[in-house]
Formats: sequence, C-alpha cells, structure tokens
Amino acid sequence: MSTANSTKSTRVDQFFTMAEARLDRWREFLQATKNWERVVGHPQQSAVATLFREMRQWEDFFAYPGLALLRTLDERIASEDARGTARLVQSISAALLTRSYRTNLADWEHEETTISLADRVPGAEDGAPYRPYFEVLFVSPARPAMFLELAQDLRKLRRPQDKFVYEPVFVSSFEDAVLGTILNGSVQTVVIYEGIPFASTHNSPVLREFLTNHLAATGNSLTSGELSLALAKGVKLVRPELDIFLLSDRAVEKIAGDVSADCIRRVFYQVEEPLELHLSILDAIQDRYETPYFDNLQKYAQRPIGTFHALPVARGKSIFKSNWIRDMGTFYGINLFLAESSATTGGLDSLLEPTGNIKVAQDKAARAFGADHVFFVTNGTSTSNKMVEQALLAPGDIMLVDRNCHKSHHYGAVLSGALPLYVEAYPLTKYSMYGAVPLRTIKKALLDLKAAGKLDRARMLVLTNCTFDGQIYNVERVMEECLAIKPDLIFLWDEAWFGFARWSPFYRRRTAMGAAAILENKFQEPAYRQAYEDQVKKFGADLDPNDPALLDTRLLVNPSKVRLRVYQTNSTHKSMSCLRQGSMVLVKDQDYNTVEEQFHEAVFTHASTSPNLQIIATLDIARRQMELEGYELVNRAIQLALDIRREVNSHPLISKYFRVLGADDMIPAEYRATGFVDYLSPGANWATAVKTLREDEFALDVTRLTLVCGSAGFDGTQFKNMLAADFDIQLNKTSRNSVLLQTNINNTRSDIAHLIKVLVEISRKIEKRLADGGSVVREAFGARVKSLMEDVPNLPNFSQFHSSFREDPLSVTSEGDMRSAFFGAYREAQCEHLKLFSSDIDQRLKEGPELVSANFVIPYPPGFPIMVPGQVITAETIEFMRKLDVKEIHGFDASLGLKLLKPSFLGARKVRNKVEESKEIKRKTAA
Repeated sequence: MSTANSTKSTRVDQFFTMAEARLDRWREFLQATKNWERVVGHPQQSAVATLFREMRQWEDFFAYPGLALLRTLDERIASEDARGTARLVQSISAALLTRSYRTNLADWEHEETTISLADRVPGAEDGAPYRPYFEVLFVSPARPAMFLELAQDLRKLRRPQDKFVYEPVFVSSFEDAVLGTILNGSVQTVVIYEGIPFASTHNSPVLREFLTNHLAATGNSLTSGELSLALAKGVKLVRPELDIFLLSDRAVEKIAGDVSADCIRRVFYQVEEPLELHLSILDAIQDRYETPYFDNLQKYAQRPIGTFHALPVARGKSIFKSNWIRDMGTFYGINLFLAESSATTGGLDSLLEPTGNIKVAQDKAARAFGADHVFFVTNGTSTSNKMVEQALLAPGDIMLVDRNCHKSHHYGAVLSGALPLYVEAYPLTKYSMYGAVPLRTIKKALLDLKAAGKLDRARMLVLTNCTFDGQIYNVERVMEECLAIKPDLIFLWDEAWFGFARWSPFYRRRTAMGAAAILENKFQEPAYRQAYEDQVKKFGADLDPNDPALLDTRLLVNPSKVRLRVYQTNSTHKSMSCLRQGSMVLVKDQDYNTVEEQFHEAVFTHASTSPNLQIIATLDIARRQMELEGYELVNRAIQLALDIRREVNSHPLISKYFRVLGADDMIPAEYRATGFVDYLSPGANWATAVKTLREDEFALDVTRLTLVCGSAGFDGTQFKNMLAADFDIQLNKTSRNSVLLQTNINNTRSDIAHLIKVLVEISRKIEKRLADGGSVVREAFGARVKSLMEDVPNLPNFSQFHSSFREDPLSVTSEGDMRSAFFGAYREAQCEHLKLFSSDIDQRLKEGPELVSANFVIPYPPGFPIMVPGQVITAETIEFMRKLDVKEIHGFDASLGLKLLKPSFLGARKVRNKVEESKEIKRKTAA
C-alpha cells in the first residue's frame, strides 16, 4: 500500500467497502485507459501506469484477474499498447462486476492465449453443472516467482466429480495473510506453511492498527512455528468460520496433539499428500455447505408420497385440480406443496424432539454461532424469549429486565410467575425514545438486592442487544461486573435485531456468544486470577453492597466460583435469509445439564406441533449462507448504511430538512469514555471504531439509521406512510419526529440511490412550497417543526408496583408480582374504566385512591409499555398519554378509557397479604 493512500485507507468506511471500492478502482482505471486510447500520448500513459501501480498492491489478495493477466496488462502498458490495454481492462472490469469469471473460461484468457485452461474455472465444460466457486489463501514462504507454477499444480488436482472449485491466492507473510483474510470475502480456506516471515512487503498502517487492536501479535519475538499457530488463531479472531490447514516439515504429530492448535482443522506433513489436502479443503467446504434438513426436504419432495394425514395442501392436489384456487398453485409453484407434510417420518424429523437431520442442522448452527446448543423456533423470537424464561424462571424468582424491552419478556414474567424488577434505560427525550440501561443502574439494582437479603432470588438479567434503535451493550463488561456481584446470574440477551453481528469482526465481541467466549478464556488466565486477588485486598471477598465505590469500580469475578450461563435469542428472519418467524435460541450455559429437562418442557409448551417445514429449512439455509458468505454480506450492509449516513448528512439540499443521527446523538458522552464521536466524523478511522467497540459502555450499530424527519415537518408515522404510499419504500419503526431505516444483507447500492433520489424529491417539494406559499406557509411550517422537534413530552419512567403486589412495600428494591395483577384483570368485577381526559383521573391523582393499571398499555411509537399490570399510574404517565398523537395504542380503547384495577380488589389483596404474612410468622416462630 502506498504511503499516499494510507491515510485515506484508514477511514472507517474504507474497511467495509472492500468489494465495492475494488470495482470502483477498476472502473476508474478503465476510464483512464479509454482516455489513453482516444488521446495517445505520454501524459495519458503515465496516468494509466500510476493507477495500475496503485491497484496492483490490492490485487495480490485476489485470485482474479490473477498473475498471468496482470503480467500481460503490465506488458501492454509498458509497450504503449493503448488499444490492447483498454480492451483487456474492459474485459477484466466486466468480469469482476458480473462475477462471470467464476464460471466463464474466457474471462481468464487473453487474445494471445494458446493453451487450454479448461481446468481453471468451474463449469468450463459444456453442460457441466454449476459448482460454487471460492478462493483459498495459501500462506507460503516460497518465492513469489514460484506462485504461478504452484497454482498450476493445484489446478491439476481438480476432478470432474468435485462439487466445488477454488482458485488459489498466494501471500508470503503473516501480515499479508491477515490482510488477505480481511480484504477477500471469497476466501473460505487458509492453508499455512511453516517458515513464513512476519512483516509485509506492503506499507500498511491500516493493517498495523488492526494487529495492534485485535491480534496483539508479538511479531519477531515468535519462532516460525509459533508464528504459524499465532496466524491461525489470528485468522479465527477475524473470521471464525474459515477452515485452516497447517503444513509443516516438523513433527506434525506433536503439533496435531497441541491443545492450543484446536483452531486448525488438519495438520499435514508438507512434502506429501497434496491430493489429500485438496480433498480436505473440499470436504471442509462440504461440511459448511451441507444443510441436513433442507437437503432431505428436497429429496422428500421428489418422492411419490401417499398422504393420509391432516394436511390437504401436501402434494398440492387439492389446489392444482381445483376449479377455483388454481391461481394459488400458479403463484407459489409446485415445490412448495410437494415439500409440505404433517408427518415426522420419512426423514423429516420432529422439531419438538429432534433426533435426525433437524438435530444435525441445530448442531451446525451451534458451531456457526459459537454456542453449545441451538434450538430452532418457527413462531418468532417472541416465543423464543418465553421459552427461555419459562424454562429458567420459577414463581418468586426475581428477573431484572429493561422496562423498554419487547413485550414478550413482560409476558414471560407473567407466564413464569417471576417478579420483574425493572431497570431504566437512559432517555433520549428529544427523539421520544429510550436508549439502553447503564451498567451503573444494573449494578445498583443487584447491590440493593444483596443489601435486602434477596440476591439469592435474583435469577436472571434480561437485556435487548442491540436495542431497536441501535445501541449496543458492552456485553463482556456487563456480564463480568454482574457476575462479580452474583456469580451464577443467568443472562438472556435478546438479539432479535443483531443475529448478523456474529459475522462482523467489529461487532462479534459485543454479541452474547462472542462475549461469553472472551470471558470463558479470560477467567482461565493466571493474570486475571491475580487481578481478582488484588481486588479482594481492596474490597474483601464478600462485596459490601453499601460501599458506593463499587458502583464506580470495574469489578472482577472470582474465577473459582463463577458459572457462565448465557442465552441468546435472535430473529434469524430479521437479518438473514430466512422466512418470517424463523428464530433461534442459542445456549452457552455451564449448568445447562441442570435445566435441560425443564428447557425441553418449555419447548413442548410453546412450540407448535405443526411447525412450518419451510421455516425450518430456511433456518438451515440461513446458517449455510452466513457461514460461507456472511462476512462479505454483512460488510456490504454496514457499508451501505455508512453511505446513507454520509450522503444524507452532506447533501446540500437533503441535509436542510433531514439528518441521520450519529453515535453522539444516540449515546450520551458519559457512556463514550474513549471520546468517540461518530463513525464518519472528522478524524475518525477504523482504529478509533475498534477502540469504541472494545471499551465504551455503549456503541452504535451503524446499520440502524434514525432519520430525523420532524425538521421537514413530518411526524414519524406520517412520513412512513408517505414513503410507502408514494414511493414504494418500506420501513419499520417510527418515533414522534423520526423514522428508523435499516440496511441488511438484502440491500444494494441501487436501493440506496432510490432512497437518496426520493429524499431529494421530497426536499425540493418542501423548498417549492415554502418559496411559493409566502410568510403564512413558512410560519405554519416553522410552527409544525417546533412542535415536533421542541415541544416533545417527557418520557415517563416506571413508577412502582402497587403495594398489594409487593412482598415488602417498604423495600428499597422494586420487584413486583405482575402475574397476580395480570390475572386479577381477568375478572371484570375487579376492574373499572376511566376516560383519559376525565376529571376523575386528575382528582384521584391528587387525592387517591391510587390509579393501578390492569393491563399493558403500549403506544406505537415508541413501542414500549408505559403501563404494566399492577403499576401505579402517575401524573407523569397521564401527561405523556394525553400528549400522544399516535393512532396505535395496544391495551387502550379511547372509547372506554384506561382499564384499572378497582381499589376494593387492591384492598382485599392487602388484607390477604397480611393474613398470609401473619401465618408465615407463626410458622417460623413454631419452627
């Protein structure tokens, strides 16, 4: 990498734009060669030669166009063959853009080619079936002059029966291998020879920053053997899905038996068995490519099955023979119905108790996500959450939970009988939304429970990561400090929106499974144990819950007592190629054997006995895709999000009325200790992005874009509906003055162009309306913007549970029996309704009796419950409700008013509670 480009390359968006930036470089190069062809002369040739030198350093890390074509291109430039250069660059650029080089023999040739290269590319023979293409990174100490010959030797190993085909990419150092792994998303396998040097021949500050932040490589202090193993571990840190093979001329038996070499799939003695290496590479890809359930479902659909079970659409006869619904078959096609069944025989397996291909598919998903166990769920993450909570929580357990979490967690508390103790997220009042829950708040809740003698009942912490609006927790730190207070606390991370993050080296450490893996290793390190002993000297082995210093101290865990118990749910359908309602439960629990039976019972309770086979199949397929191309797809999604941010916020017209909020808007400065401002702010590079993701309490997921529309005079719901009705743009969440956009692996640059064009059109219409309407229109517009952006209601916090739903109303801890309140509302005689704007509400707020909610009240937006069963309703909550101007409020019927629990019912509960308390005291006294 040239020094001139090194500064530019460190920009954070440059990391994610590898594939797109490469295509852009070739297009720029093509334009330069065409200019040269039109105007032959030294200045044009010099410009072409300069561009080629800058491109050449990047092309070392890709199989195509390869050494032969690049050498030919170099020769044509040197010989001043402008026409030949332009023609060859045109061919290469087109092949890269369409990816035709993966299947088209001609793309690898040039006009002077005289030898057959039919063994070079997939599908070269007429009528040959399509074979997926990938690239293998060979890290070899051989001289670069030998690489072309080595590549030809590898191609000779190909056989017609191979299901896949690969092209080799050769690098010759540790640093270049890491760079190749980062840059080339087509690399699926890394083959490491011993004897490689450390330093790259490329001058790459970006690489050095990456090594410093992620690999902590010690460079020249390692022997060549240690360097090879360190490289294997480093590659796995970047892309854990890759297969790694080691070729050594030492005692391969000892290397293979080294427990630290578990990241290596197989060790070879490097002077023998090249065919075995070739077959092992293909076999490893087959292991990831195989989708046990989907593969079997395809076979099942081709069999002649007689169906005598309760599913008429199976085989499609009732549809394709119909006089009235034949269009259904035309629309969906025959395969959908051939692949339907209500049977679990014939290899289809049972989702409730899988023993065959569903179990194998779930095991593969566990490997892919870094979990010990995975469960497929076909009725959404709402069900996944309730499964986990029913399995792990019992009546009377205390469940610490973000009040703003998805409603399924609140219902999980109702179903399990656990007592929710709500912890509050920081507010973003200006945008009518909440952020995430500060660690200090969580620690205080746990220490208060300890002070009250209830810590043993604190069973689980439930948090949403990332939040709907993109705040990402420092998962490692949250779990570590909570475990320092309660060593066996169970964590449920609702990562409904964050399942894709496993395949980003930036985000992975902030996922539940990624952080659990880090902690698992950390707790085994002698240095960590020593640091814990130092903490004991300062605070004692038993932390004093009344010591205020604990709230501001980075607490460490007792490695001898900790039990790492982590659960993660993800909505696979939200960020991967899976049908709607496809979800997974991921488990990494040291004590899972103690809850396995009840976990299966929860599955039996919530999972359908008639699961959708197509959803199961796409869960299987989604895992395959992410293991084979997730890294590349996620990088592209992140890059597209950065493109939207940059284009909207820098566009001279759009930025007058719209803005995408940055990390500094979404996360208060006190939670960004590194001083990080935003991903695209001046001076930000991807080393600073790595630092914020490693250290700060919260970070922002850039793929979730909060677009402020209030400054254009639109509330969120109005703008969302306009985009859908007038421009065919769909989005999800809204707030009072913003909408939430989300990029994912399905988006393209064309989608981004469409969005930008629409925003330009809307901005022009606003400009014209203001210009043509005169002062009256401008004043009305200003008043509308002020109403949306400044006159925003304060967000209500959770107040408290009514004393009749509290075990000890005087306790400093605020957990409550929401289950009893919820089911208390099932008897109409125990409930009453009051109109929202009635004077009775104001009178009772002042004089009593207290207003107590009988149900969940969830306005959309903001989409979180502002009232839960048993909650005391405050003036703050009523004021917020009265100022709401949204149409959708779940749990509230304006014609009836607020549904409340009657004071008489609450009083009777208090009496019963006192009687029970008295009986308990007598029992204890008698004992």
